[in-house]
Amino acid sequence: MANNNDRYLLKRKGQWYYSRRTPLRYRHLETREYVRTSLQTISLEIARMRRDAMEVADNDLWQSLILDTDGAGQISDARRTIEQKRHKSAVARALAVGFIYKQTQDIVDRVETSEILQRLAALEQRTGKNSVAPEVLTDALLGAVQPPNEKSVTISQTFDIYLKEIVFSELFNKSKEQRRAWTKTKQTSIDYFINVIGDMKISDIERSHALKYKKWWMKRMSLSDENKNPVKPNTANRHVGNIRQLYQEYYTHIGKEERQNPFRNIYFKGDVRSRVQSFGDEWVQQKILVPGLFDTLNPELRGLVYVLIETGARMSEIVNLTPSDIRLDEPIPYISIKPRERRQLKTPNSERDIPLIGVALEAMQSLPLGFPKYRDKGALVSANLMKAFKGRKLFPTKDHVIYSFRHSFEKRMQEANIDYGLRCLLMGHKNDRPSYGDGGSMEYRRNELLKIIHPYSADLFS
Repeated sequence: MANNNDRYLLKRKGQWYYSRRTPLRYRHLETREYVRTSLQTISLEIARMRRDAMEVADNDLWQSLILDTDGAGQISDARRTIEQKRHKSAVARALAVGFIYKQTQDIVDRVETSEILQRLAALEQRTGKNSVAPEVLTDALLGAVQPPNEKSVTISQTFDIYLKEIVFSELFNKSKEQRRAWTKTKQTSIDYFINVIGDMKISDIERSHALKYKKWWMKRMSLSDENKNPVKPNTANRHVGNIRQLYQEYYTHIGKEERQNPFRNIYFKGDVRSRVQSFGDEWVQQKILVPGLFDTLNPELRGLVYVLIETGARMSEIVNLTPSDIRLDEPIPYISIKPRERRQLKTPNSERDIPLIGVALEAMQSLPLGFPKYRDKGALVSANLMKAFKGRKLFPTKDHVIYSFRHSFEKRMQEANIDYGLRCLLMGHKNDRPSYGDGGSMEYRRNELLKIIHPYSADLFS
């Protein structure tokens, strides 16, 4: 049985062909028993890519033919779907035979005569001199299919286009968990708007809709008998900003960037500073670095707490350390925080090496492979640690969270008069001052951090 990766592929004299029997359910619509087309390559990898494009194109074509024969139902919705699929199909077919899809007017106005002749030659090669070219192939190579009309696209459909096409490159290097978290925030913003205004066509959104949405947020921000926990300005700004960005980027995507944004200049002023508090040294040493306190926790979770305390790293940076990032055999042991394929750091400045001291060093020595149970599961780690800390009453106030360890680390460095540039480097912050070095040797960094090391009992790791 053929490998499914090589479905519809046929090799003849070194060349790869797309060869597919027309499915029975489409035989009454399709005159060809077999669809067979040269993929113009001897490379199996390229053949598979072009096969995928042809497969999508044929599936869309056959489905559109079925919809065409259906005289009942939601014809407007069906027609819109057909337009979208025809455009995708044309793009896919053009790519499959080696061309970038361009609309007819673009071909006439902007394409060199030599490329036009190449497109015509490709059309003739696939149909023969005395045969009529299939309409789908003519559409693909000569640009006869218009892109879907934005007037038919709803907010939810726009968001789908946004995820699949507009921000593809932005999401590409994110891990599965990073993509999930990023998408969840955006989806929440879209859901808010749809719940308040409706899933209307994006082209129908006017300033009046944006102002109505603004008033809804104003009500949520106002303290009243019905609303005892008003949202903060930065929350409202984030969600309004996401819908504003969706609108702007969609119209930029379809070449209408000059269109006025109905959400322009909608912004709420107010105190948007973080209320997260840092842990005091005495609290950490007397309440948290207590032998036996975390014995019931998973060893990886327990180790995470200690590494957070003495590195100031973000939780997501620590849980995603790989064995190669944990340099325990170096003269000065350290962890290396760096981006990887399909995993981004928060900012370019987040890439850094942090020496291990105190409880962080002992924790990493007991976990040389890192935290495989929680890798790319930052939300799970955060939830588990929050539960553990609340259950043990380890938060001094309601403004303390696990992230407070990072604030504490920065504050301790500041109070110890550690060089500003080194503080920025170890925190992964941007340093706006002129840079005259690489942050110093690992020995220098370690010696500076020893100024702020927390003392701990020898029984903590027994």
